[in-house]
Amino acid sequence: MLNYSSNRPNMWFSFLRSRNRFSLEELRYLTDQLEKVQIINESNKGFVIEVLRSIAELVTYGDQNDPAFFEFFMEKQVMAQFARILNFSRTLSVPLQLLQTMSIMIQNLKNEHAIYYIFSNEHINSLITYSFDFRNDELLSYYISFLRAISGKLNKSTISLLVKTQNDEVVSFPLYIEAIRFAFHEENMVRIAVRALTLNVYHVGDESVNKYVSSPPLADYFSNLVSYFREQCIRLDRWVSEASKNPGPESTACILAAVDEIEDNLYYFSDVISAGIPDLGRLITENILRILTFPLILSSLNMDHTNETHISGTTSLYLLCCILRIVKTKDLANNIATALFCPPGAFSKICEDKPNGCKSGHVSAHENLQLDNDASHSVSEGDTQCLRVMVPNSSSSPQIHPGEDFILQHSCNSPHLTLRESLLSYVVSGNDIQVLGSLSVLATLLQTKELDESMLDAFGILPQRKQHKKLLLQALVGEGSGEEQLFSSETGLLKDGVCSEVDSYLQKLKDQYGLSCSCSELGASPRGNRFQVLNALVSLFCRSNISAETLWGGGWLLRQLLPYSESEFNSHHLKLLKDTYKNCINGLLQEVRGAWPDLLVTVLIDEWKKCKKAIEASSPLKDPKYILLPSQKCDIEGESSFTAGERMCEMVKVFVLLHQLQVFSLGGALPDQPPILSPTDLPTNSRAKTAGLDVLSPKPGTEIKMVDAVPCRIAFERGKERHFCFLATSRGTLGWVLLVEELPLKQNFGTIRVAAPLAGSMPRIDDKHSKWLHIRIRPSTLAFLEPSKSEAFGKAKTKALIDGRWTLAFRDEEACKSALSMILEEMDLQSIEVERRLKPLLNLDRPIDVQQTSLEASSTTQTHAP
Repeated sequence: MLNYSSNRPNMWFSFLRSRNRFSLEELRYLTDQLEKVQIINESNKGFVIEVLRSIAELVTYGDQNDPAFFEFFMEKQVMAQFARILNFSRTLSVPLQLLQTMSIMIQNLKNEHAIYYIFSNEHINSLITYSFDFRNDELLSYYISFLRAISGKLNKSTISLLVKTQNDEVVSFPLYIEAIRFAFHEENMVRIAVRALTLNVYHVGDESVNKYVSSPPLADYFSNLVSYFREQCIRLDRWVSEASKNPGPESTACILAAVDEIEDNLYYFSDVISAGIPDLGRLITENILRILTFPLILSSLNMDHTNETHISGTTSLYLLCCILRIVKTKDLANNIATALFCPPGAFSKICEDKPNGCKSGHVSAHENLQLDNDASHSVSEGDTQCLRVMVPNSSSSPQIHPGEDFILQHSCNSPHLTLRESLLSYVVSGNDIQVLGSLSVLATLLQTKELDESMLDAFGILPQRKQHKKLLLQALVGEGSGEEQLFSSETGLLKDGVCSEVDSYLQKLKDQYGLSCSCSELGASPRGNRFQVLNALVSLFCRSNISAETLWGGGWLLRQLLPYSESEFNSHHLKLLKDTYKNCINGLLQEVRGAWPDLLVTVLIDEWKKCKKAIEASSPLKDPKYILLPSQKCDIEGESSFTAGERMCEMVKVFVLLHQLQVFSLGGALPDQPPILSPTDLPTNSRAKTAGLDVLSPKPGTEIKMVDAVPCRIAFERGKERHFCFLATSRGTLGWVLLVEELPLKQNFGTIRVAAPLAGSMPRIDDKHSKWLHIRIRPSTLAFLEPSKSEAFGKAKTKALIDGRWTLAFRDEEACKSALSMILEEMDLQSIEVERRLKPLLNLDRPIDVQQTSLEASSTTQTHAP
């Protein structure tokens, strides 16, 4: 027996002797040296590692340049030598190199004959099933890479070399079996590699292999996969709950990381299903429904949270959207949508059947599960306890009559409500997160192409254009019901046929999963479902405690349901919207007299464009994952200009939405610009004109004529008082308070030293010192309106945001009152100009005329100038 450890210097000398590196002679030499190795220890492991690496390099080179290399490799049965070396290796480094060698060779071999040889003679399977010490993370990493490299070369020819068969049926597949052992490894890269490997197996399309992997006991892999995914969902909910208690960048990062992992898992499910193996698709779908959707997600959607569940309603809403959006299968989509017609109690049996189905859990503090009492301006306290559905008698008579109401006589947190009704009750009276989550679910259902249109129709969210298309097709093929509905006065209303289709799906759920629910027990006429949705949305727009961005999401959904004018959106709905619009106008007029009138027109023009783009977009503005993130708003004590600015922007967003809703609800197209009047020339007697101030933003050093300027003193630093002349002036919608330094050689002229916005200055004479005037100094702009400054603003909000303060001392009380009067006069002129420019939008003396609105918008020159 040759033992290289006794003669190490000679060994390395012979290895390094002069030879052509990329030659058959070199490969023959390396192979001979490998055959002589009978033991591997610390003294010769480096030599063996170098031999293995060099052989892999030469075989790869030969595969691309000279077939004689691989012929020699086969002739000398080098694969058998690899297996022999592995069996008596006593060091970790040699197995590492061997796995790397094999991975390099397999990945780089292009010749099909070479690959076929590598996979034959059971050598690969013996390496796959070898008992490696996987306590070493590096070794495991090389092993998984080795398995993945093999899977990358699989096709219908090579896969047959890696399986064992009996009576033409696969009985063993070491590559697949060993790989899925690590499917749930703690290391993410290992899990990713395993999934890539399994997908490579599924996409081969070998029927016998497909049957093998989808049959017990290997079929348990898919149920285990969904169970693992379920634990990830529960873990996400814990992060959401923790973030609600301790918001901050770290908790947000944890939620986003968990969301990424969950979505990756769902994309894997989708990829498995898209492999085209019916049994695998069925296994994934059934496990998602039985293990995850029914006992965990849907059982958490209802508003009655007295029962204990794993996750909060917020997380459930997100997960429901995520599954429907990513796992695009007809069976899964229709089963989930059908289950939403069941009450939460229908899922209790599934929970009981699964030992781990409904463990004690928690309800996330991220959401307030109590119903808001202040749900709406126009919805009474009694109305928040039910879902009222107004159904017109006919399309030609959209008036509401007392006998035509469909009312769900259930409390919003009643267990008798179906999950569909629970979603609508969230919209009517839930908090901002619940509203956004419910709207996301409805929008996701609407955009799920795999969902039957009959299901959308039953849900009440089938767009009018699709209803007409469906009825027209039915009429063209001679189906009487379609022709009858198309030309009847009840066009687009749900018929009992839709209910029967839902009932057939419900029967399937009952037979397959034990869900007990029927369409006849849903508590509302199918004809009323569409009106439930419309009424819920109108009720949402009447609410004052929901954020503008969430309301925009409701606007997007209504835009999908009502792309054209139709009688279903009746006069009652329009009256509610108009009343809410009037209330919003009152709020907007208060902002005209508030702290930011100089930015109001600019913000309104910008938000008009954004809102139009948002509600006419192909998908909602907000991704469902945002309902999981803690609120970024920071409560600021006191009434600062920052809070006033945020309030103004929020008010403008709501106003713009309500205006646009009325326009398209009446069948009109939204203009690109709001109907706002252009700026006018300054009056010749204005202070700005007299002072010669013809710039949009006065800067220090600008020379002006000091008309009506009042001498004053101010100390910007303790003990350092300075003398200026005070002047307040406005130019259109803009205005400033100025401190001017008098020019000694030019009478009645001065140089601007300090300029600050006039609006929001809140002038006040001191209670104890009648010659002192206090002025608040706010920023010239709102940082969150400028993308370049928004990040810095977000950081600043974590600290106290404080406005500046000036205390001006005048020579007497009359001078102080004169300065105060000047400020109030210029602020009034500024507000009057803002009102004048907004007059076409705020004119309540006439109803909204769609054509006139469009005409005014197109004929008015829109600028950001005052």
